[in-house]
Amino acid sequence: METKNLNLVIVSPEKTLFKGEVSDVTLPGTKGIFMVLPKHAPLLSSLEKGTIKYTTSEGEQLLEIAGGFVEVKKNEVSVCVEQ
Repeated sequence: METKNLNLVIVSPEKTLFKGEVSDVTLPGTKGIFMVLPKHAPLLSSLEKGTIKYTTSEGEQLLEIAGGFVEVKKNEVSVCVEQ
């Protein structure tokens, strides 16, 4: 069975900002903007001020952040951010 989505969780120190399935997520890495798609290789990266873009079944969503970090493994994308 082919995986067509990622499980994305975005948290801040105060609360969970998003939890659900997405088809892709674009993040503002400190070395440049990058996109994560299903079956992406494991990754750990710091994030800088910018916009997280992710696509749900309802369309593209945007979230402004001040920084943070992301971990990607086994179609799970975990993002901890400062707003």
